Amino acid sequence: MDSFNSAPETNLTFVRPAYFIIRGFVDIPDIKYYYVFLFFVYIMSVLGNAAVMALICLDHHLRTPKYVAVFNLAFVDVFGSSALVPKVLDVFLFDHPRIPFSDCLAFMFFCFTCLWVQSFNLVALSYDRLVAIMFPLHYPVKVTHRFMFSMIASFWLFVIVAHVIAVGFLTRLSFCDSVVLNSYFCDHGPLFRLACNDFTPSLVIARLITVLTLWIPLVFILLSYLCIGYALSKVATVQERVKAVKTCTAHLSLVIIYFIPILVTFTMNTNIHPNARIINLSLTSVFPPMLNPFIYVLQTQEIKASVRKIVKMRKRSKITMRKVMLK
Repeated sequence: MDSFNSAPETNLTFVRPAYFIIRGFVDIPDIKYYYVFLFFVYIMSVLGNAAVMALICLDHHLRTPKYVAVFNLAFVDVFGSSALVPKVLDVFLFDHPRIPFSDCLAFMFFCFTCLWVQSFNLVALSYDRLVAIMFPLHYPVKVTHRFMFSMIASFWLFVIVAHVIAVGFLTRLSFCDSVVLNSYFCDHGPLFRLACNDFTPSLVIARLITVLTLWIPLVFILLSYLCIGYALSKVATVQERVKAVKTCTAHLSLVIIYFIPILVTFTMNTNIHPNARIINLSLTSVFPPMLNPFIYVLQTQEIKASVRKIVKMRKRSKITMRKVMLK
């Protein structure tokens, strides 16, 4: 048992492993092409979200409370993708499946923190749309920079505290048998189920966090859009309804690509092959961060206007430089 570091003699039943072995994507033909695909998606995610953050910083017209949440979403996408994909490629593409115990817990903490902050960020954006459509005259008072910063900071604090508790309970578990994780990263559920002692507290915490960070945000978003739909039904003209709906299309697209794959995967959890589940979950982790910037660029008028403005400025600067060089 050289792969384990046993606890002191006073508690011989407690065993903490020196490392875990991540072993997903087993017996899948040509799986290396999938890893190359993940790398491509990661690069697109980083470049796209970095461009969105740069646009918001450079264009003062985008420095509104709504775009504080959009900036935070782009930041979380870059941070989360960078925490997950490079390590996944290192584990599977470069064949380094062993990950030390403490590194595995840190890996888990950062991945899940970013995943659940994304969920709450969609709540912030849905609240922004709810107030903008139902209380347009009160929007500048109800949705301020200070309010949006405070809401996002509270979301970060809650998610971080929740996952510190979840990870803390994992350190109380004894792993005296297998150290092989059938997943593509240090997944919370597969990890605590390897324990030899009672993992009920970790199971309860996992279910509680899932309710608090997935189901409650989803219910809030659905209720907010029911209220928005009711408010739009009272609008006199079809043109006004269409205009209001257009302001929500980007956010609705983000909600769909984030929540639907997660819900489908967990709903079919016992009915699909483990490899299919791992691939579904890995795609769920990497696809929304890649698609989010494209959705905002293509569906948000302010972002499109900012992009056009920057392109025009670059064209003008190139023309000016050519004229100077000709002189």
